[in-house]
Amino acid sequence: MKIAIGFPPLAGKGTPLLAQNRQFQWFKESTYIYPVVPAAAATLLARDGHHVIWADGIAGEQTFPQWLEALRQAPPDLIAMETKTPVVKSHWGILGQLKEALPGVKVALMGDHVTALPEESFENSLVDYVLTGGDYDFLLANLARHLEGEDPLEPGIWHRDGEGKVANTGPFQLHHDLSSLPLIDRDLTQWQLYSERNGNYCVLPGTYTMAGRDCWYHRCSFCSWTTLYPKYRVRRPESLLDEVGQLIERYKVKEIMDDTGSFPTGQWLRRFCQGMMERGYHKEVILDCNMRFGALDAEEYRLMKKAGFRLLLFGLESANQKTLDRLDKGLAVSQIEESCKAARRAGLEPHITIMFGYPWETREEAQKTLELGKYLLKKGYAQTAQATVVIPYPGTPLFRECQEQGLLKTLDWERYDMGEPVMVTPMEDEAVRALVAGVYKVILEPEFVLRKVAGIRRPRDLAFLWRSGKKAAGHIKNFSVTKGA
Repeated sequence: MKIAIGFPPLAGKGTPLLAQNRQFQWFKESTYIYPVVPAAAATLLARDGHHVIWADGIAGEQTFPQWLEALRQAPPDLIAMETKTPVVKSHWGILGQLKEALPGVKVALMGDHVTALPEESFENSLVDYVLTGGDYDFLLANLARHLEGEDPLEPGIWHRDGEGKVANTGPFQLHHDLSSLPLIDRDLTQWQLYSERNGNYCVLPGTYTMAGRDCWYHRCSFCSWTTLYPKYRVRRPESLLDEVGQLIERYKVKEIMDDTGSFPTGQWLRRFCQGMMERGYHKEVILDCNMRFGALDAEEYRLMKKAGFRLLLFGLESANQKTLDRLDKGLAVSQIEESCKAARRAGLEPHITIMFGYPWETREEAQKTLELGKYLLKKGYAQTAQATVVIPYPGTPLFRECQEQGLLKTLDWERYDMGEPVMVTPMEDEAVRALVAGVYKVILEPEFVLRKVAGIRRPRDLAFLWRSGKKAAGHIKNFSVTKGA
């Protein structure tokens, strides 16, 4: 079969941060994240003998007519598209255009939104299949075998039956062995499109991996990927080490961001770090990962530094304990500064993520979060930050809570793009956006600027500082401009 994995170009407010992202945002400064699970799907399909077309029109910076014409020239038998809440309506329209331009083509949608609301896409589009759950690489390979008459459909696949009625194979099951996946074919999936324009990278080129799916805590009520991965699974440390070795030797990668929701800890982490040093990879590549506050002790931070880690991404979310408790973060406010300081003492660089616009937080409480974020950044305990408007995605406990309590302003999915609050809050929308912009405006404060300048040691530090500054300026512009409701 000829199978395309596609991200169609989208008209909107900038570059859509769609692939490999737990939350959707439009970025003024183009940012591209390497989509690991779709790339794994492409690799599995190619291994099974299918002709795979990698059709990322967003990272490829194509116009929609260019993207559609490229598919028309192919043309594929099956197109798979990852979708998210703010763009699902656009994808329904695009799906119709695909059906018109490519008679007979089958289209599958996958991702957290359609996992939460699979029937919705059948009601609003001509979609043929919806792959639910996060293992849509394995499910897509299974679907391809099924279409060739080889295998029955696995659990988790929605489809139209012989009479055109919507049917499904039951709840998805996360029973696949991640260590059985072949190493991703980065050439097939055009990894270089994503290798430079990404704010996480200090050294170029960079790329992404995933040691596990997805977070060993997996209870945060706002995270859309809890719908995809209610069960945490990891690859063997040696499997990830083999991939790191391939990225160094074959692709000459200099920095790797592992995007597992929470990087494995304990014995797994120790085995991995020891392997990095034994193989000498710690001298060849920089590693970044997601981590939870309070998960590691000082010795483990030092071990990670020795093994080549640089950036640790922490979800701060709020400086108010009642908010952390309502989000089921399993975190005490006191652990935030403690973890940042411990990581910095080990030579690591904490990155903090912050959200504003909770229905239960007053302006004064939200201001506490802003002040904590600015304090950590100005003192150098956190090196970088990301701030957003909190969004309740369908399928999450936060969305259900808002539905039950009448806290949703709208069910217009296009407005769920972090550009505005979609939950009722004690604050005006402009005040919420001003708080988000306030985090990024720390780059204008003398204490922060002087600390950053004093930390420049190499030309790469200056280049990274310049790229980070441009990203922050773009975010200030995003949230400082008055937007229509």
